[in-house]
Amino acid sequence: MAVTLQDTIDKQQHGAIGHVLASQTFWVFLAAVLAFGYLSLATTSFDTPQNLFNVARNCAFVGIIGLGMTAVIITGGIDLSVGAVLCLAGMVAGMMMSWNYPIWIAAPCALAAALACGFVNGFLIAHIGMPPFVVTLAMMSFARSVAMVLSGNQMVYQFGVDHAKMVAIGGGSTRGWFNTMAAAAGPDTALGGFFAWLGQNIFVPNPAIFLIVFALAFGFTFRWTRWGRHIFAIGGNEKAATLTGVPVKRIKVSVYMLSALMAGIAGILQVGWLGTITTGMGTGMELVVIAAVVIGGANLAGGGGTAFGAVVGAVLIEMIRNSLTLLGINPFWQGVFVGSFIITAVAFDRIRASRNPES
Repeated sequence: MAVTLQDTIDKQQHGAIGHVLASQTFWVFLAAVLAFGYLSLATTSFDTPQNLFNVARNCAFVGIIGLGMTAVIITGGIDLSVGAVLCLAGMVAGMMMSWNYPIWIAAPCALAAALACGFVNGFLIAHIGMPPFVVTLAMMSFARSVAMVLSGNQMVYQFGVDHAKMVAIGGGSTRGWFNTMAAAAGPDTALGGFFAWLGQNIFVPNPAIFLIVFALAFGFTFRWTRWGRHIFAIGGNEKAATLTGVPVKRIKVSVYMLSALMAGIAGILQVGWLGTITTGMGTGMELVVIAAVVIGGANLAGGGGTAFGAVVGAVLIEMIRNSLTLLGINPFWQGVFVGSFIITAVAFDRIRASRNPES
């Protein structure tokens, strides 16, 4: 992408610090840090290891899906089916394992089901020209109905021969990893003692580890790959992107498949955490995910968004939800706070755009 004279002037005038201060993601991150400090002082139960563990685990599910949603929103689209796809993928994995299929067969089948949903979404939007809102709304109903049919609308608690593995994936933490390495190194050795100490003092939930790894991968992909440049080009000006040779249709299909894949991964992790599968999994999650992505700085009109912003938005929303409970505030106020943050984030973006009409 060519650098204009105005871009060069702005960079010289504002520099790196000015660019950071103009970023919505920075201010959301600052808000999350301030909220963390306030909650740590306002209540004695917020910064406890167990509560922080819960916050990290819960925001990971939203953040993982939010990364895929960010790619969709960057292209100017929307995906309302992620909650239902999460449910479908979790249901496929859980039901297959309850039929005594091993996890290494059940999990790929669940992800394949999610990818199929994403492919249908992308094909209808990119090749048929149907509106993303309509297509993904229909898929939301379709995927959840299939999940209900698959389970007979019943809860399942047993996952067959690999039940322990499924629970460990979604409900475990780094403590299990360190303890396993301590046992392998030998409890009487210095290395074994070191791993044992890590197991006692550091326990990050597995979903949060997945989120960190995916966030780094998405951040690199958005910034440094041709595919990343293409999705921003499509969101900025789809007609211009087509004229410059960007494979718009193929890229659009890929972002919806990626969004569905991330929802499928989150579904498998959530089943492992809950230790059960229900048709209510993921209900309303699409709105929370979209809120997290928008609060984190993504532009619903397309052309803007970051992986870090999706993570920060997810963290802030989960901190709000958690703090309402700890402070004794009616949790139904959560929607008011999240809605206010969305309006503020969009207003901030509009004000910034009006001051920089060339951007």
